[in-house]
Amino acid sequence: MKREIAGLYAVTPDLTDVPELITTAQAALSGGARLLQYRNKPATSALRLSQARALLALCRRSRVPLIVNDHLDLALTVGADGVHLGAEDGSLATAREQLGPARILGASCYDRLELALEAERLGADYVAFGSFFPSGVKPGAVRASLTLLRDAKRRLSVPVVAIGGITLENAPQVIAAGADSVAVISALFGADDVRAAARRFSALFTRRELATRHS
Repeated sequence: MKREIAGLYAVTPDLTDVPELITTAQAALSGGARLLQYRNKPATSALRLSQARALLALCRRSRVPLIVNDHLDLALTVGADGVHLGAEDGSLATAREQLGPARILGASCYDRLELALEAERLGADYVAFGSFFPSGVKPGAVRASLTLLRDAKRRLSVPVVAIGGITLENAPQVIAAGADSVAVISALFGADDVRAAARRFSALFTRRELATRHS
């Protein structure tokens, strides 16, 4: 059974040291991250393979899905729980076919609802919109609006992830607009205490769940 796409979605920073990467990822998972995406744009193929295998072992122990960014072949090679693809990263239909029905397929849809509707049709398990705020990781990224989030929640049946410049201060805005999950790199892994930051992000969703129950 596929895991629910909700809560804090931790996206790894560009680290070359494998033990350091595992230590920081473990802190995020200990703090309540519900998914972990392995993303390392400048890494060599050999380093990606080594890091993905190490992260998968960690995620198995923590019972948290590991999603590989961009590289379907790597996700299949290591047996990851899924893959996340951008517009230039390959065919969603092909990825769905190769992953099978049990693994997770995510799609970046930027600021375009029509991409999300097509991704859902092609079998994506969740869609991601962003950047919602200025991002140090992708400073030139297109900007998505809170209105887009609200429209997406009305028209899509798959979970919606918000990404791009998400911090503890602005995350409540995208959560209130309907984001099922927030994908975070810098505000999580750049924190002095990664575990504490993860707990604070996770608490934002707990508060929403409590408010929904009592509304």
